[in-house]
Amino acid sequence: MLSLPAARPLVVAVIAYEGITPFHLSVPCLVFGTRFDAPDAPLFEVHVCAAETAPFATAAGFAIVPAHDLSLLETADIVIMPSWHDDCRAAPDALMTALRGACLRGARMVGLCLGAFPLAQAGLLDGKRAATHWAMAAILAARHPHVMVEQEMLYVDDGGMLTSAGVAAGLDCCLYLLRQLAGAELANRVARRLLVAPHRQGGQAQFIERPLPVSNSEGRFAEVLAHVGAHLSEAHGIDALAERAAMSRRNFTRHFRQATGTSFKQWLLGQRLAHAQGLLEKSAISIDMVAQASGFGTALSLRQHFRAALQTSPSAYRKLFCNRTAGAVSVARSSTR
Repeated sequence: MLSLPAARPLVVAVIAYEGITPFHLSVPCLVFGTRFDAPDAPLFEVHVCAAETAPFATAAGFAIVPAHDLSLLETADIVIMPSWHDDCRAAPDALMTALRGACLRGARMVGLCLGAFPLAQAGLLDGKRAATHWAMAAILAARHPHVMVEQEMLYVDDGGMLTSAGVAAGLDCCLYLLRQLAGAELANRVARRLLVAPHRQGGQAQFIERPLPVSNSEGRFAEVLAHVGAHLSEAHGIDALAERAAMSRRNFTRHFRQATGTSFKQWLLGQRLAHAQGLLEKSAISIDMVAQASGFGTALSLRQHFRAALQTSPSAYRKLFCNRTAGAVSVARSSTR
């Protein structure tokens, strides 16, 4: 648990390197640099750093000049490796030292896409679950046998180490972290600005074969999902939903897995948890009413699912945002200590 005064934004250090793809670099900068909360008192302060501050080339044919060197990691609250070289080469000693120092200090460590490789090389992922791009997952597992590589997951949060799969999953991962630090409402606003889904669970498959409707039946399927999302307080059975979509149960289940990369049960749980988070952040209604409005039925059920998914209670979660509104920023994060 890290409590900071409202006047002290969280410092986010994004590490660049020679040949970086600009899109990878822009992902954390866009998510944490978007200011919808309080333009005059932002929650995050994003800085790009590198081993050297001299201009160096990107993969897009233009050069960039980082404003900071790796000494920024000595004071950063969040350290993000937005990717790494496609050949997964060994990282230089200076970067290893900086990463280990930041982790030892208690900074939140994030490796997006191939950014998991430097974190693993530094020994920060030993004994932990981690994700990376599916095409390089086997290499990461072979090179670092003490890392439990999750080849199917979009992102993994284990013991303060947050890693993700490819580019789109990097957005999901950063939005997940933003939800943890600043709440569902702000994360949803940032997602709308970026025109991406506000929340995809880390356990979803990295590769979804047919994410977009291509027929009338699949259009009805999408309408059913929208209906469920708008009526989370109601009970939803697969048989009734399949009938509404004019599909058999088997066909509906198959379509759901193809479209979302997860099961209906897990998807619905994620939607209900996200709705409950939003209610806790922006309303004063009782925990019982939050449970009913989000479809958990009872406060006990809400508490059990909240604890399992977010490692906190609904009351404690609400208190974090009450404290922030009153003049303090309380950031819940997994400890690396």
